[in-house]
This record gives sequence, C-alpha cells and structure tokens, in this order.
Amino acid sequence: MNLENSRELAENKLIVLYIIDKLNIAISNLQLTKIVLENRFMNYFSLQQFLNELCDHHHLSINEADNTCFYTITDHGKQTLDYFINLIPLGLKSRIDEMASSIRKNIKNETLITSDYEPGSGNEFIVSCNVNEDNFPLIDLKITVGAKNDARLVCENWKKYSQEIYSEIIEILLRKRDSKEES
Repeated sequence: MNLENSRELAENKLIVLYIIDKLNIAISNLQLTKIVLENRFMNYFSLQQFLNELCDHHHLSINEADNTCFYTITDHGKQTLDYFINLIPLGLKSRIDEMASSIRKNIKNETLITSDYEPGSGNEFIVSCNVNEDNFPLIDLKITVGAKNDARLVCENWKKYSQEIYSEIIEILLRKRDSKEES
C-alpha cells in the first residue's frame, strides 16, 4: 500500500470519527450510512469496513438497543481525532460542522419515535410502539395483531402518524363517559 492510499484511509476513518464526535449522540449504522452516502464522503463498503476497524481498535463503542446498533466515540477515539484532526480537509470539517445541528435534531426526532414487532404465539405478532421525550416515555404501547402485514402496517403508521395517534388515544382516554348501569 502506498503512502497516498494510507493517508486517504486514515482521512476517511478520521471523517467517521469527526462526524460521530460532532453529532455528540449515539448514532445507528443506518443513520450514519445515510449521512455519509448523501454527502458522498465515501462509499458504503469502505464505511462499513472503517466502522468495524474503529470498533476493533476501540475508537468507537457499539451498543445495542431495540435491535439496533448505535455507535459512540470513545475517549481513545477522541484523543486520536484531536491528535490527527489536521488531516481532515478544512472545507469538509466546515460542511460537517454546518450540518451537525440539523442532523442531530433529525436523529433525536427519529429515535424519539420507535416501533417494532416480534412473533408472538401462533400466528400472532406483538407490536411495540413508543414515544419518548428527553428519555421519558410519553407512551409505551404493546398490541397483538393477527398477521405480519398488520404488524408492519401498525409500525409504518406509528412512525408516520405517532403524534396524531397519541393525541387520539389521549383524547379517547380523557373523554368523560356516562356510567350506565347494566340491568
């Protein structure tokens, strides 16, 4: 491997560290991949290789939550980034700096609303829908549906319309009801 390729590999790994450091929140592989590919920082396969190598060398830590892996930069990763930050082109750092707050906001919004399903007994599926605000659960709903397609549809609707659904549930639960005696 020649010196130019080594420098490019190091630069790309530093870019990954820089993005994660600037966002200052745990980021999923999918979220990071979207950022990197949309901005053409590097290709998908290189990114995945760099993530694995950065984790193997303890520059990044990986944690799993809700069946999703999230990356954060370690102290060792921050030290390495601080030491070699000048290898990242200034224009690229500026682009990342400018995008960081809007990306962080989008990621926080994505992680506030979650939905997932898992097989239950028989042909049933258990769907979990959540809305969290500042690590406080506003709603944590589990329902059972009879088909996988129904579970997918519930998840899709929850991700798109969770605010409206949450409001409708609260409205229904707070509605005063007449207590009629059954005879």
